[in-house]
Amino acid sequence: MTPSRTDTADGTAPHTSHARPGSPRAARDWERARSIARSCAGQPLPAVPRILADALGHALAEPLVALTDLPSFDTAAMDGWAVAGPGPWRLSGAGVLAGEEPGPLGPDTAVPIATGAPVPPGATAVLRSEHGAADPGQDLLYDRSPGPVCAGRDIRPRGQECRSGEPLLPAGSTVTERVLGLAAAAGYDRLTVHRRPSVELLVLGDELLERGVPRGGRVRDALGPLLPPWLRGLGAEMIGRRRIADDLGPLREAVRRSPADVVITTGSTAAGPVDFLHDTLRSVGARLLVDSVAVRPGHPMLLAELPATADGRARRLVGLPGNPLAAVAGLVTLAEPLLRHLGGHRDAGPVRLTAAAALPGHPCDTRLLPVFTAGQEVTPLPFDGPAMLRGLALADALAVVPPGGVVAGATVEVLELPGR
Repeated sequence: MTPSRTDTADGTAPHTSHARPGSPRAARDWERARSIARSCAGQPLPAVPRILADALGHALAEPLVALTDLPSFDTAAMDGWAVAGPGPWRLSGAGVLAGEEPGPLGPDTAVPIATGAPVPPGATAVLRSEHGAADPGQDLLYDRSPGPVCAGRDIRPRGQECRSGEPLLPAGSTVTERVLGLAAAAGYDRLTVHRRPSVELLVLGDELLERGVPRGGRVRDALGPLLPPWLRGLGAEMIGRRRIADDLGPLREAVRRSPADVVITTGSTAAGPVDFLHDTLRSVGARLLVDSVAVRPGHPMLLAELPATADGRARRLVGLPGNPLAAVAGLVTLAEPLLRHLGGHRDAGPVRLTAAAALPGHPCDTRLLPVFTAGQEVTPLPFDGPAMLRGLALADALAVVPPGGVVAGATVEVLELPGR
């Protein structure tokens, strides 16, 4: 089965890599390519239980529901005294610390209390330490605050944040460090999350060096260091990164034998003398879904369904161009929606900002342009060629510039970059 005869995900004839890039027949438009990448994932990967420490970066497979009231009891919001009545108060007891369960407080009495400690039954308010004046000789406490001590003052009431059974986060939410804290506070020891999609990265090219400065016509491998942490940030479980020579046989075997849910390759997506990826896909019986996208940089990117693993798991392959910025364009166009959907993450709505200056575009294709954001505005950055990373290193987003460009003052969609 050849790629030129393979149907795409939406049932139309595929596009060959030999057609003129940028023409309607040669390339998917950018939005359609992302939609295909998202939809070809099908259902998210199965749900699995994970202890909190192992759930980071996964997507919730079910809503996070409070297992208790938060706080679970009335607590002191400040250091001071728990008081009963309007005062002055008779001092009683040695004080209440966080983690203790106090006894009841009688009328017109006060007891020292620490922030976060349970408020004794019968207490009507907490008098801050700076507002109280104790007379140890008479065992009395006087109020020196600017106003009266109203009932409930500086008490954090039970259930102020949530009630038991209240939904806290919907399914599909990404488990961040902040979510782990909320889950622990709400009583969870483990979470039910979607399994992370496993990814194997195949870095192609005899011209790549792994150390030192470029020399002898060879260049440093920039994508080997760049892509794995970016992919982990998209929810992937990296199970391997391999260098593959410009040779059909090793590439075919690496693709055929990979156990990963998603194989990601760099380079070999065009039709050059050592670009063997299309031949490899044809030889392993892959089904091409996207073959070139009308986007600059990065138009010779591709997406394919690979034959399933021996245990029946579906596999996909994302082919990224070899030029660094072009590879990043392929990553956000095809790999990101695929991995996020496989991992069960909710789709984030588009982010639109205002162009502080004109954003140059391509005459026919979408352009992904490194930009710097300040408030609600974006400014284009220099060094945005397909082989360049200098502009990307300074950027905190990619502007999705439609054909023809965007004038200053107009709105433009932006894709936020990791680490912003």
